[in-house]
Amino acid sequence: MVRGKVELKRIENTTSRQVTFTKRRNGLLKKAYELSVLCDAEVAMIIFSQKGKLYDFSSSKSIRTAPSIHRLWLGYVSMRKTIERYREHVKKDENCIPETEVNTQKLKKESAIIQQKLEQLEASRRKYLGQDLVSCSLDEVIELDSKLEHALRTIRERKAHLFKEQTEKLKAKERYLMEENARLVQETAILCQKRDRISPQHYVKEKDVITRSQSSPFSEVETDLFVGLRPSHNYRD
Repeated sequence: MVRGKVELKRIENTTSRQVTFTKRRNGLLKKAYELSVLCDAEVAMIIFSQKGKLYDFSSSKSIRTAPSIHRLWLGYVSMRKTIERYREHVKKDENCIPETEVNTQKLKKESAIIQQKLEQLEASRRKYLGQDLVSCSLDEVIELDSKLEHALRTIRERKAHLFKEQTEKLKAKERYLMEENARLVQETAILCQKRDRISPQHYVKEKDVITRSQSSPFSEVETDLFVGLRPSHNYRD
């Protein structure tokens, strides 16, 4: 016969609950004993019933070999030894927490603080934009108005300062262009004076060269077109 699956929940019937406790307790103690013998493991088990009755097991070899009159006392000593060993092991593990875990916890705390600050800044930004003002009290609105006035005054001062700097730069550029213009005018005047100082004979020589080039025999080229024999002036009939 196949054993059915038992639903894991509290047994309401008191008698059935007590019977199940006894059977399972004995099976658990048996398994603990077998584990200690087969695997040479140190096993300690403590069970308290619903009525507060204590059931324990310790795997000390001295308990199994000792007379029955001393087993209770030896079991207590063995149990206490195992519990102390467990506490030392747990304490050692707590003291040997990896550094990465400590850093992780620290980063989590810092992240939570930063997240909180970001939420506060976002709420302040919305208030400065005129949003979410319904939840603000009169004092908060007055303080917000004062901060905005101060901010606007600072912005206007900065704007005036930038305008002043821009104006000064443009004036400096204007002065530079005027000086450059005056320098160019002066250089042009100097060049004109130098040209006026040149001797008139230079212009006469240039005129003679132009006249001779125009009176050269090669200046005129015959362009008449004739087809056939050219007539000779010495031809006789």
